[in-house]
Amino acid sequence: MNSAYLPNDTLFPLDESLIEAVVEDQSEAALTSLYRRYRHVLRSVIIRVMRDEADADDVLQDVFLQVWNRAESYTPEKGRLLGWLIVVARRRALDRLRQKCAYNRARDRFEFEYRIPVVEQSPNCGVDQQLCEDDLRNLLGNLLQRLPPHQEQVVQMTYFKGMSQRQIAAALELPLGTVKTRIELGMRKLANSLRPLRFKIA
Repeated sequence: MNSAYLPNDTLFPLDESLIEAVVEDQSEAALTSLYRRYRHVLRSVIIRVMRDEADADDVLQDVFLQVWNRAESYTPEKGRLLGWLIVVARRRALDRLRQKCAYNRARDRFEFEYRIPVVEQSPNCGVDQQLCEDDLRNLLGNLLQRLPPHQEQVVQMTYFKGMSQRQIAAALELPLGTVKTRIELGMRKLANSLRPLRFKIA
């Protein structure tokens, strides 16, 4: 291995040298140096946006995955590399926050409209709360994928994108009645699937 790409920050006094090594040579060592140099700063940025440390490390990994895949999108004309990394971190944190909010809204609307508590939590859930939420997201995702594609599409648009039935009808160029029927059929199938799968966290 070329010694210029060893993960030693003393060999990379300039951020531009690191990002150049990532772009031109796909140097994992250079990316590692960037990670070591800025992980604490970027993690703090992510936590300030999300107000939640549980997902911070995952989002931080997403940030550096984006750096690895799209390092060429940075140019010195955009300012300091750290400033660009902070922008990336904020955007990834906001993306994750929107996903969680969309999921929570979808769950609440589903429970309200179909009177089915998707998960019943006890006061003892404690540190397992994040695992509970992750399991529930995976469960709903799997159940959605079992729906016929045309039903899955409208359910996703309704409950996870917050679109009205009229907006969906316009976007898909379908009669409003067709959209309503597909949503109703899809939600009934989800409700029937969830009834025997309800669980309680003790």
